[in-house]
Amino acid sequence: MIRVDRVALSGLRARGHHGVFPKEREEGQTFLVDLVLGLDTRPAAADDDLTKTVHYGIVAEEVVAVVEGEPLNLIETLAERIAQVCLKHDVVQEVEVRVHKPDAPITVPFDDVTVTITRSRA
Repeated sequence: MIRVDRVALSGLRARGHHGVFPKEREEGQTFLVDLVLGLDTRPAAADDDLTKTVHYGIVAEEVVAVVEGEPLNLIETLAERIAQVCLKHDVVQEVEVRVHKPDAPITVPFDDVTVTITRSRA
């Protein structure tokens, strides 16, 4: 079994208009995203070369653009789109995406709603 190294980004924050209710689509709400990118960091570390690893600043901007982009009904779909954006980076072999919807329209007290998916090239 080959193990990959991990680069993680936590708490990426963006305002989106995702949800099935009209109020969610009209007013929007804050979403948070956590990512764990699986890749081999050895080539970058050996040469101290950013071009041989994933540029997490660019990934963060791309993920925020997805959250701020096209409104979707489900955070499951949002997580899938985020995963696909991450996997477009050649060095990223797998990704775990957790989407938080802390202001979900739930009628009982709660702290957070999350969906977590894992996707890979294989």
